[in-house]
Amino acid sequence: MDTVTLSDENVKFQIIHEENKVRSHLVIEGNIFRLKINEAAPLRARYEVPDVLIKDCCFSFVRLSMSQKEGGVLVLTSVNEDYKLRVTANPFQIELQFKDETVLSMNSNGLLYFEHLQPPPSDRYKWNSVLFCFNVVTTGPSSVGMDFSLHGFDHLYGIPQHTESLLLKNTSDGDAYRLYNLDIFGHKIHDKIGIYGSVPLLIAHKPDRTSGIFWLNSSETLVDINTRAVHIPTESAADISKQRAVPLTDVRWMSESGIIDVFLLMGPTAFDIFKQFAQLTGTQALPPLFSLGYHQCRWNYEDEQDVKAVDAGFDEHDIPYDVIWLDIEHTDGKRYFTWDKKKFQNPKRMQELLRKKKRKVYNISGRKKVFICSVKLPSSSYYLDFTNPEVRKWYADQFAFKTYKGSTNILFVWNDMNEPSVFKGAELTMQKDAVHYNNWEHRELHNLYGFYQQMATAEGLIKRSSGKERPFVLTRSFFAGSQKYGAVWTGDNTAEWGYLKISIPMLLTISMAGISFCGADVGGFIGDPEPELLVRWYQAGAYQPFFRGHSNMKSKRREPWLFGEKNTQIIREAIRERYVLLPYLYTLFYRAHTEAEPVMRPLWIEFPEKLETFGVEDEYMLGNALLVYPVTDKEAKAVSVLLPGSKEVWYDFRKFKRMEDQGTLKIPVTLENIPVFQRGGTVIPLKTAAGKSTEWMTNTSYELRVALNTEACAVGELYLDDGHSFQYLNKKQFLYRKFTFHKNILSSSCTDESGQYRTTCVVERVIFLGLGQQPTFVTACSKGGKEKEVVFTYDTKTAVLNLENLALRVDSDWEICIK
Repeated sequence: MDTVTLSDENVKFQIIHEENKVRSHLVIEGNIFRLKINEAAPLRARYEVPDVLIKDCCFSFVRLSMSQKEGGVLVLTSVNEDYKLRVTANPFQIELQFKDETVLSMNSNGLLYFEHLQPPPSDRYKWNSVLFCFNVVTTGPSSVGMDFSLHGFDHLYGIPQHTESLLLKNTSDGDAYRLYNLDIFGHKIHDKIGIYGSVPLLIAHKPDRTSGIFWLNSSETLVDINTRAVHIPTESAADISKQRAVPLTDVRWMSESGIIDVFLLMGPTAFDIFKQFAQLTGTQALPPLFSLGYHQCRWNYEDEQDVKAVDAGFDEHDIPYDVIWLDIEHTDGKRYFTWDKKKFQNPKRMQELLRKKKRKVYNISGRKKVFICSVKLPSSSYYLDFTNPEVRKWYADQFAFKTYKGSTNILFVWNDMNEPSVFKGAELTMQKDAVHYNNWEHRELHNLYGFYQQMATAEGLIKRSSGKERPFVLTRSFFAGSQKYGAVWTGDNTAEWGYLKISIPMLLTISMAGISFCGADVGGFIGDPEPELLVRWYQAGAYQPFFRGHSNMKSKRREPWLFGEKNTQIIREAIRERYVLLPYLYTLFYRAHTEAEPVMRPLWIEFPEKLETFGVEDEYMLGNALLVYPVTDKEAKAVSVLLPGSKEVWYDFRKFKRMEDQGTLKIPVTLENIPVFQRGGTVIPLKTAAGKSTEWMTNTSYELRVALNTEACAVGELYLDDGHSFQYLNKKQFLYRKFTFHKNILSSSCTDESGQYRTTCVVERVIFLGLGQQPTFVTACSKGGKEKEVVFTYDTKTAVLNLENLALRVDSDWEICIK
């Protein structure tokens, strides 16, 4: 207690290990409470995760005052007195209270563990970590761990990536969740082992509060979860039979090395959690528009003629697509930044052909074999040490057109095998004692490796364009903050129904961890999907953030037109639906970029008080307006869909029919499509037609889908820019419009007056869903213009009003009046 110091920004004190008397510093900061524990005088510096927290990370500091310091208890109070930190000296414990209610406590089970560094003994292999089962050969075991108790919470989410359910499970009788990036080909379903990426963010939710724990540590980490009921006495009940039972969840974090650096995100809403996490690690990068289109990939398209034939096949079958992807076989001897001179004799000519079609090409970049050696492995693989800023700079320079021969500005790059994957050893990854930049062992930073490669790749593509063009980089390995540099996918899934089903909670979990741009390989990477499975996967992928068909070299060819005319037609329609939906999707990505709102989100985020939504993982919200239920069972004739909210109105997105009931409904399905519903009270901007690619649709007119709620109102937004450059940021070249329907008037107004972008595009069509009475007449009036009567049709059975041929400019204010 005599070491406590208080400043405007933090509180510091020391905690002392009773047995060995080693002292550690503890720092508490901010109202995103940061708890940091490090040795006061370590034998050598302990690893602290760099580069993940954004440089201008200015999470709101709340000055804490000392309201008590006596009897071994320290109480710190926020200025508004909403939050209190109650620190007990012996045994050490911290309680975080909101308005005198304990939300979270730390070390309440006494599991704080901090292995202090020691001089090496004569036999350097004697050491074993208490928390981890491996030998340590440098300065001894260095694991850290701490327990947190979440009061009143029994619904937990997050800590991707695992092939697991949305709700985190109790691990007291089984394996802990493991965060350790690994290349596991054909990974099992419902397994807590770590796979390709790690984000150590855990989110807890109950009807009146959402909280989060961000454990900033990049070494191998285990998360143990135990939920139980505790009995709280009521004012009038002394005996236990009349006491109130409430849930309590204990979460124990254990990491192999580093320090304890943990952020407690206090919400109180889920959207507050997302913003608080983004304040720390950044928001989703705004992707170029083409990257939201459909991507066609295979390991591998054989040569230039193969690429040309596949491209022509999409046009022949009238299927839109934006990007064709090449895997490792396009290179000269698997050397990245090269071309196979026999198969790709003129790569620039191939790219120019695709440019004329307004499409793009993607090449792969992953592990370096016989390339430049920073870290050498037993399998004769050589890896760049991306933790070294100079190596990242060198790597970024390789994307320059003069260096990367045969490349053009429509050639982009994806990062694969960057866990890193090494085809030798127990877990097929880099050995933990490999030495990196600044003499850090690989064990300290393993989960960061892919993060750094994606960072370097994004910087390289930006540098290639002299800072003008937005990059798009897909990575398989990721960490907290990867959203700043691009997109991720779920890795090597299998062409089986179970993998389609589990992809939904996997993508929802990644989305909640800040990475909105995520997807799963459509059709499954490994194996050969039956036609029905492939169709269902296309229908699901069309309503998910990253939409790519991908397959293994041993899989049969599966271009969308190879499964018979009926299936081709259904897949074509699914992909076209995606392209028509792009204005809404692009607007959602702008919200993710500016407000940290997940594009794809679980139902409970939109309906936080509805207990029935908390465990739902077979359907989801796309933004706040669309509810999507992918069909994931073979030969399904009907599905049970939850339409939440007793005061909500839902409409069939394609038939425009108002759903008469809420709750769980049995919805008939055919192979032709999956259930999608629009939420009443929303306006969705769409394109009136799909083009051959996103670039073909620049001047295609818009449709507004206006779905009325119980008050006959609706609101929505449209974000628009040039779709590819940083002009939206540097020159305010963007357009951000708001659509409001109130008292029978639909108005278009400017949401952000600083936007300077201009377009000749128009709103051509408006469809009103749930308009209870047929209008007498309808008029439209642009700002400063004359009022004009609009021809309309009205369906009395469905209560749908359809307005056509409006020609109202997207970049102008206007009104439509219904009388």
